[in-house]
Amino acid sequence: MSGSAVTETLRNIRVVLVRPKGSGNIGSVARAMKNTGVGDLALVGSGRTESLSARAMAVHARDILDGARRFDTIREAVADCGLVVGTTCRKGLYRDHVELPREVAQDLVAAVQGDGARPAALLFGPEDHGLSNSDLKYCQRLVTIPSHPEQPSLNLAQAVMVCLYEIYLAAAVAPAPAERIHRAPAEAVEALFDRMKETLLKVGFLDPQNPEHILLALRRILGRAGLEERDVKILSGLFRQIEWYTQGGWEVAEEKRRQGIKLR
Repeated sequence: MSGSAVTETLRNIRVVLVRPKGSGNIGSVARAMKNTGVGDLALVGSGRTESLSARAMAVHARDILDGARRFDTIREAVADCGLVVGTTCRKGLYRDHVELPREVAQDLVAAVQGDGARPAALLFGPEDHGLSNSDLKYCQRLVTIPSHPEQPSLNLAQAVMVCLYEIYLAAAVAPAPAERIHRAPAEAVEALFDRMKETLLKVGFLDPQNPEHILLALRRILGRAGLEERDVKILSGLFRQIEWYTQGGWEVAEEKRRQGIKLR
């Protein structure tokens, strides 16, 4: 891939820091982004970019700090993204499908290539405990960075650098995909899951005490599929129809069947 194409690809990569603790770490993240040609930084919930520590650690990447955008929620920060990848170093029920950064990098690059491509986001959690399970629901893929078992946790900026390095390499060698998947924006997918949750609660498929348990599994299945906008519309229509049926629509359906009238 040409240098200009690599630059254009990397512009579509967004680093999202969720509730970061140390301003110096934010500056170090900005420097890692500058080293790899990524300039889109988003902060969720907290984080100081104007402190002396942040600016000192950023060195020549102060423009990234100045351009950083702030959001109240992850959902807002990734609303326009077609692919959202979370990072974790912990094990757990909802983290057993992790991949290596090198395995995901090529898909990230492919997702942001071409005209009309949507941004892709990389999520990093707070330095003390990383992304929570509720944070992970916004991610279609999860990556973990292999490290020595005696010290598995990396510094925030180190983790960002490792992931962006793999993306940088993938962008430098990646050919343009023969067939592009135009992924639906994350906000459209979240609206689908809002409807899905409401409908599946009504029909008794989800446990009202812990609906996210099954929903996270459904998110993982559909995340692997790489939903396009048409897919989201079809699935939204499916759950609207299910809801209509459960709210009395079944009587209309039965009457039409009795009369030999098509339902649609």
